[in-house]
Amino acid sequence: MELSGSLFRQLQKISGKAYVTREKEELLCYSYDATGNSFLPDAIIFPGSEDEVSRILRLASKNKLIVVPRGAGSGMTGGAVPVKGGLVMVTSRMNKIFDIDENNFILRVQPGVIVADIHRVVEEKGLFYPPDPASSSVCTIGGNIGECAGGPRAVKYGVTRDYVLGLRAVLPSGEVIKTGVATAKGVAGYDLTRLIVGSEGTLAVVTEITLKLVPRPEAIKTMAVFFDSIQKAAKTVSHIMKDGTVPRCVEYLDESCIDLVKGSLRFDLPQGIKALLILELDGDIDRIEKDAERIKKICFSFDAQDVMVAKDQTEAQNLWDARKALSPILYKIANNKINEDIVVPIDKIPDMVEVIQAIQKKSGLKVVSFGHAGDGNMHCNIMYNKTDKNESERAEKAVDELFNATLRFGGTITGEHGVGMTKLEFLPREISATQIGLMKGIKKVFDPQNILNPGKIFH
Repeated sequence: MELSGSLFRQLQKISGKAYVTREKEELLCYSYDATGNSFLPDAIIFPGSEDEVSRILRLASKNKLIVVPRGAGSGMTGGAVPVKGGLVMVTSRMNKIFDIDENNFILRVQPGVIVADIHRVVEEKGLFYPPDPASSSVCTIGGNIGECAGGPRAVKYGVTRDYVLGLRAVLPSGEVIKTGVATAKGVAGYDLTRLIVGSEGTLAVVTEITLKLVPRPEAIKTMAVFFDSIQKAAKTVSHIMKDGTVPRCVEYLDESCIDLVKGSLRFDLPQGIKALLILELDGDIDRIEKDAERIKKICFSFDAQDVMVAKDQTEAQNLWDARKALSPILYKIANNKINEDIVVPIDKIPDMVEVIQAIQKKSGLKVVSFGHAGDGNMHCNIMYNKTDKNESERAEKAVDELFNATLRFGGTITGEHGVGMTKLEFLPREISATQIGLMKGIKKVFDPQNILNPGKIFH
């Protein structure tokens, strides 16, 4: 239903007039995410507590009002875009870090906490929260829960779901549930925690998260490895992972990426470089020294042009700053991009690299790739000018070919960005009708009126 004046005033009573708006300028600010797709909501609300979230959803359920949960809007598949209008619920005010249990390696937080702040506070206590998406300086932990975010460290440490012990969440009916445990083990009933993590805000609104922490590593070593071909870099990654030495990060950048970031690097690149690997090791200092030497030998055995070891944290941070800046600076190539985060088995990375190069040649468009090579997660950015109809059609066809190859190699069409609105048409290629039917059934149990983030994952 449309948001009437009476309903709007009831929302104001719940969260306060200062935290509810339908001013056009505000609606525009919350109409899009990092995809650039934009749909205007009817109103925005900024709840300050779990009780407010519960009352908002109870009211929405009674009036069949659509509610779209939102963190920082940094998602890459339109998960927070209000495609059917309604009320956008922004969790930025719910940003408390409740406590760090150093004895049991547990942290309790609200969904609006910025992920980089979690990293900072736990590391001050000698602890470590591994998930580290590229947008960690701006994205919220609630958004990470919704998308099951990963990041460079996933190759060794896993993704967001591996660190969520339990949740408090509000169902579309307004009922509050508590899932999971605060212990290392717990198998009482179905795992609702893992069901909600990665559900893209379609099942419940998360209001509190209990995270598992690990001890902070004693030492970190960062390396940059340079190659004169992307195929050599891909084969090197596959061999490193088979060798048994597990870095915590194995990132790769292709030639186009290197051209974009080389101006911000504080060292000179070797001539003729077409691929760069960023590797990071952590753990016992003696162990990582030995592992670094072992990796160096592997890299040179696959004709690496050079291996540079960061001398200090500043030099290492420079490398990571360049890597994390890639996504926004891609617009120097063209005014639009389709960013796909495919994943293939590690031994298929060289094959996928060849496919990407073939797609680039066939489409005539620039296809820029970088990502988490250590776990096969490749971010392919198809660059095009959206004002050019011909280029837009070629870009869509390139996506089609990319996904077909990914599935042919036994991969998945999305590793950490979710399905959202941009991939829902492709989901049936990967998941059977029977499975999608089960998922729709689960959605209906949680949200019988389909008011919570409709138009996402599947129709």
